[in-house]
Amino acid sequence: MNKKVFSIKGEEIRDISLKDEVFASDIKEGAIYYAITNELANQRVGTASTKTRGEVRGSSAKPWAQKGTGRARSGRRRSPVWVGGGIVFGPHPKDYSYSMPRKMKRAAMVSLLSLKAKEDSFKVIEDFTIETGKTKELAQILKNLVKEENTVIILKDDDRMIKRAGANIPWLKFLTYNRLRAHDLFYGKNILVLETAVENLHNLYSPDAE
Repeated sequence: MNKKVFSIKGEEIRDISLKDEVFASDIKEGAIYYAITNELANQRVGTASTKTRGEVRGSSAKPWAQKGTGRARSGRRRSPVWVGGGIVFGPHPKDYSYSMPRKMKRAAMVSLLSLKAKEDSFKVIEDFTIETGKTKELAQILKNLVKEENTVIILKDDDRMIKRAGANIPWLKFLTYNRLRAHDLFYGKNILVLETAVENLHNLYSPDAE
């Protein structure tokens, strides 16, 4: 598969060849689904907590005698049937995270890259950085390439200055080539990949790298 490489001014400057094994592979929808579900599960905090009747503060004495009052019998005010009593089957702190098989996660990422590479919103751009870390410089570059909508830039390394420049752009997200996120890729309206990041993705996800 061949794609155009765009300059930071939005001009086509040359062609680049994308490996079919990475950018034109069979799309496995099941792997994509499980990858997104796994990421969302791993982000859950799981701190919801309620108190049982044994944890609620309060007297354990009977509120009235068992017999002779004409009222229904009652054991203690911490009972779940009382206002302020314990909660039955309520939530407790839980770890929702789990590991996903490495091969399935790899298949999900290749499927997502192949899915997005078919679209015009997938663009390869020349390598650049924002040495000043200023948002206005990055905003001008993005204006030449995409609309102001959910956009993902795949970087060739952990470029702190470009991430700093994009921190104030709410519709922009950064992914490093070796730390992709299925959720961001799937829902990204525009995918911008740095030219060197393409080669890094080839090395990382090609069958020879397994």
